[in-house]
Formats: sequence, structure tokens, C-alpha cells
Amino acid sequence: MNINPTKIVCVGLNYKKHALEMGVELPAEPVLFMKPVSSIIYDGDLIRYPAMSQQVDYEAELAIVMGAGGKIAGFTCANDVTARDLQRRDGQWTRAKSFDTFCPLGPKIVRVDDPDRLGIKAILNGRVVQDSNTSDMIFSVAGIVAFIARVMTLNKDDIILTGTPAGIGPVNRGDEIVIEIEQIGRLRNRVA
Repeated sequence: MNINPTKIVCVGLNYKKHALEMGVELPAEPVLFMKPVSSIIYDGDLIRYPAMSQQVDYEAELAIVMGAGGKIAGFTCANDVTARDLQRRDGQWTRAKSFDTFCPLGPKIVRVDDPDRLGIKAILNGRVVQDSNTSDMIFSVAGIVAFIARVMTLNKDDIILTGTPAGIGPVNRGDEIVIEIEQIGRLRNRVA
């Protein structure tokens, strides 16, 4: 898999149970933030643990891959890797989510009939740590794309991360984290 997006647009707090887990109210509209394209790695690549962080978390996510003319080309697995301690310290999300290697994508781009009803899991060292379904999303795939398109132009290969379910947690150097989404496959990365 090799893509050339102009941007990665992310939706925060888009799963009901994750919002409850974080102790926040359900948002009335999508909460957007961005990751730099320099954060992208692919299936099998190493996630690099930054020296300035003491807590790096996994976040299993369904990724939308945009096609030409604002249409959806397909979907893939994503891991919205986050330096959680820096996120808490900064009070906003840019530094915590922007390190190189903090946006694993893959293993391939797939077309699915109903992206709003897919099983989604994170598996840490062989143990399931997130186990949900995209039906728990607050905002649907179509609703997310429409909302973002009212804010900015979505170009071919642009990536949209649709939020993570409940069960986020830390990874350590040497860990293997797998993101598995029904009909799409498994994204596997180790932490170095």
C-alpha cells in the first residue's frame, strides 16, 4: 500500500463508549484535528517511541481513503498513535499525535458495503484490548465526509481517521500492536 495524501483529518471522540470512558459529553458535531503526512507508516513498519514521552497509546481506527472528486475510494485500518502524557500536558492534540511513525495505515485499501457496521479490534501482544463495532460511532462515515468537505477540500488519497472505540491504552518498546477491522484485514506494527 502506498498513498500520497495532502492531509490526514481526524475525528476525536466519535464512539459513544469512548466518550464515556474519557468522561466527556457526546459532541454535537465532529471534533476535528489533523496529523501531518510525515506520521504515516505502513503494515510491518516500526512505531518509534519518542524520547520526550512516557506514555504512548494505541487507538484502533477505521480510515477513509478519499478518491477523486470528493468520493470515497475505500477504507483501511489505522492506528492513531498518541503520546497521551503530552496530550494532557499541552491541553491540545498537535504534538501528541504528530510524531513521525504515529499514523500506521494498511494493509490494503478495500471497498466495503456498510462501513458503519464493521467489527474493530486492537490486539496487543496477542491479547484483545479494544473490541467494538463502527455502529457505536456517533457520526457516520458519510456524515463525517460531508462535514469535513464543508470545511476543506478533500483531495485524492487524503485520509480521514474516524475515531477510536473504548479500551485505549499504552504500548511499550518491544510490543506488537495489531489493528483488525472486519472485511479489511490486519495492520501489524511493532514498537521500537
